[in-house]
Amino acid sequence: MGVSPWNRPINEATEEPNVKIGMTYDLRDDYLAEGYGEEETAEFDHPMTIAAIEGALVGLGHAVERIGHIRELAKRLVAGQRWEMVFNIAEGLRGFGREAQVPALLEAYDVPYTFSDPLLLSLTLHKGMTKRVVRDLGIPTPDFAVVESPEEIEAIGLPFPLFAKPVAEGTGKGVTAASKITDRSELERVCRTLLETFCQPVLVETFLPGREFTVGIIGTGRDAFAPGVMEVHLTEKAEKGAYSYVNKEDWHGRIEYRLASDAMARAAEKTALSAWRGLGCRDGGRIDLRADADGIPQFMEVNPLAGLRPDHSDLPILCDLAGMPYREMIAAIVQSAIKRYKA
Repeated sequence: MGVSPWNRPINEATEEPNVKIGMTYDLRDDYLAEGYGEEETAEFDHPMTIAAIEGALVGLGHAVERIGHIRELAKRLVAGQRWEMVFNIAEGLRGFGREAQVPALLEAYDVPYTFSDPLLLSLTLHKGMTKRVVRDLGIPTPDFAVVESPEEIEAIGLPFPLFAKPVAEGTGKGVTAASKITDRSELERVCRTLLETFCQPVLVETFLPGREFTVGIIGTGRDAFAPGVMEVHLTEKAEKGAYSYVNKEDWHGRIEYRLASDAMARAAEKTALSAWRGLGCRDGGRIDLRADADGIPQFMEVNPLAGLRPDHSDLPILCDLAGMPYREMIAAIVQSAIKRYKA
């Protein structure tokens, strides 16, 4: 890897070393060209996202090289290419460990990278496993069951209403107005549909009727902080009852994003930071919460590889509302990673 960037003089403008940074990502257009579908590739990145991150990193004084998906990364590593750090947002394509594949490969070649490690990324992709750990940490999360086959649906004894979604998808995939379930016949129908459509278990949990928040978090461990708490408000034009795939993909006019700082929002921030630190998340991401009938924010899920598309993804929108411009957000993420490797 040559001279360690951690021992070089820092850039006076950014207060961090100028490093050679590779970028790993899954470009949506590449997979669409291979024949994959729109929803199937919903978590993958838009060219605008890659350009925005690259522009921010270059603006901070770093040398940037685009790498792409894991197959391209593997070829370059075998060929002897190295980077002083990799800015990794690759989601992967298959399996519960798909988000962990690039970090695991980078660790095998001793290449530093941004965001969380393979253990955390494998755990958090499976929402049921994550909730088990969160519950063990003493963090409030709604009661739930994981359905792995149609035969298990009948055994669910949770009180209605319930909410069902695929156990390992993001970007609202599999979440629709039908996800809110009010009786056993709906439970049977929705679970069977999700099992067949997504070929993975279904998370069924107690429906939370209160306000919905997403808490953006920057940093690692004790240094982690929340730039802001954002409330997700569905308008009359939105698909009803859920922050769904349709609402997320075309949010303009459907969703109103508002910073929140009242007592409930502060409670959501406290819970989110406890979950972030307890799980061992790193550098930057989001935690989603919703309040129960008593107004207590409950952990729903964590996104340790949050979308970074300006004006579209929740984390950049939240940071912008909170007065943290995009370049400053990217700088803080990189600074957190550098601090981890410098320690």
